[in-house]
Amino acid sequence: MIFTEDNLLPISALQHLLFCARQCVLIHIERLWEENVLTAEGRIAHDKVDAGGAETRAGRKTVFGLPLRSLRLGLVGKADVVEFPQDAAGKMTAFPVEHKRGRPKQKDCDRVQLCAQAMCLEEMLGIEVTTGALFYGKTRRREDVVFDAGLRRLTEETAARLHELIDAGVTPPAEYAKKCKSCSLIELCLPKVSSARRSVERYLRTAGEEP
Repeated sequence: MIFTEDNLLPISALQHLLFCARQCVLIHIERLWEENVLTAEGRIAHDKVDAGGAETRAGRKTVFGLPLRSLRLGLVGKADVVEFPQDAAGKMTAFPVEHKRGRPKQKDCDRVQLCAQAMCLEEMLGIEVTTGALFYGKTRRREDVVFDAGLRRLTEETAARLHELIDAGVTPPAEYAKKCKSCSLIELCLPKVSSARRSVERYLRTAGEEP
């Protein structure tokens, strides 16, 4: 399937979806947003890269805030940083770098977001992008990411799931979990209240059933 310009969804929504489907819908359908310390730190960390521009050092060009899109995946967004080195044969390639405020995660949400950027670059430039990196503010180090078959498949599946979720237009119910504490939308989502309400409703339904 090839998407049109009007059907493109933000690359960042992939990360939101893998973190929490309800958060993804609240942000991208209901247009809700609330900043906390974590999101403010992330916004500040992106100020330089979001400003755009380019520089060349030691023969390597680096572009900041590079616009991206993929009509095949139905995604649009912006790469924080893309380096353009040459391979051993002297052929240009691309190396996307995504900046994150925190620490490396065991889950694939950040890696999927970066892989989507790489797949956009491949489609736009007609080149192969095999690796990239995640730069985490807490550790001040890069985590190299290989865009292997498994990660590419997960990225494609997540993009397809994102379109299905947005097209359905239904907000998933809240499920309170440990990760909710770091979510800036916790006061808008109210996961504890919503989960407790559903538990009461479930109890009332089952209490009225015949044994």
